[in-house]
Amino acid sequence: MIANVILVHGAWADGSSWAKVIPLLAKQGAAVTAVQLPLTSFEADVAAVRRAITLADGDVVLVGHSYAGAVIGEAGNDAKVARLVYIDAFAPDAGESAGSLFAQFEQAPLGAEIRPDAEGFLKLTREGVSTLFAQDLEPSEQAVVHATQGPINGAALGGTLTEAAWRSRPTFYLIGDEDQAILRVEQERMAVRMNATIAHVGSSHVPMLSHPDTVARFILQAAA
Repeated sequence: MIANVILVHGAWADGSSWAKVIPLLAKQGAAVTAVQLPLTSFEADVAAVRRAITLADGDVVLVGHSYAGAVIGEAGNDAKVARLVYIDAFAPDAGESAGSLFAQFEQAPLGAEIRPDAEGFLKLTREGVSTLFAQDLEPSEQAVVHATQGPINGAALGGTLTEAAWRSRPTFYLIGDEDQAILRVEQERMAVRMNATIAHVGSSHVPMLSHPDTVARFILQAAA
């Protein structure tokens, strides 16, 4: 088993989005790190993940949710990264970005609930969180997701990969069948293109919060 697991959150989130998964992984002996992305630029986010990889003692399973699929696709080219796990995540190839993939997708309902501020940072509305982003969580948890969301610089979504790590590593993809941010059909296309080991969960865009046992088992499968 690969002992080191590095978890990377997506847009409108922070490291606490993995709070339910971390104890489950640790119980099975994993050394877990949850990266805190600055979400200020793609380059800064990749650098944050690279720092975590550098500090790991040995091989790494690198896990990305949502936007972080693009981040791990670039940062995962590090020689320490042995496996990649995508959770409802963008999976761009070289020359692609999360944003360029999204532009090709069928229109996801969540897009209507994204609000930019004067500096180009994007936030989700409370309605978007409760009905389209985390619709399978209790209202109290939805309130936490809304309050702790990390606004993302819209330009970060345009960060392109120089080399896609999934082209040279075993890759795993967990698809949220009720996802309204990245629709199931789009996740399936990306996962098939990567020749990933695919699993499904009856979840919104945040299965690590609504189905943490399933997410933890899937990560451990990749680490085995």
